[in-house]
Amino acid sequence: MRYFNKVAAVLAAGSMLACVPQAANAGTPAGDAAKLRQLDIMLMVTSLRCRFGGDNFQSDYARFSTNQNKTMQDAFKTLQADYVARIGAAGANKALDKMSVGMANQYGQGHPWMDCAALKATAQDLSETTDRATLVAAADELLADHPYGGSRFAARR
Repeated sequence: MRYFNKVAAVLAAGSMLACVPQAANAGTPAGDAAKLRQLDIMLMVTSLRCRFGGDNFQSDYARFSTNQNKTMQDAFKTLQADYVARIGAAGANKALDKMSVGMANQYGQGHPWMDCAALKATAQDLSETTDRATLVAAADELLADHPYGGSRFAARR
């Protein structure tokens, strides 16, 4: 029965995402904002998954969150404005919530190709950057389903 509940939850999360309007194309302000939002959620969720091992990086994620707060808040506001413009104020918050839950569910089972040690090193590195473009480039690489050749941000994996 548990297996079927898990399958149902995964299918429900996928169907919720199908109803959520997609963010604007990559390279646009809203597209980059969506990447930053997903990067933040990925690090948050994976830090929770890794909290019981030797590569616990919750304090590194907390530092990332504190140091990147303005960038992440600006990204969320850009993403929210894009959704409001496309589907109206009433639906924007609901759609953004569904999108965030879907992202969290995606990383609930872990990152597709990074282990806790690599995620910890990545959170440490990204907590120190002051450049938004660097964060967007990191998101492009780290949110991919497979590692890029010549990985810049997950080089320590």
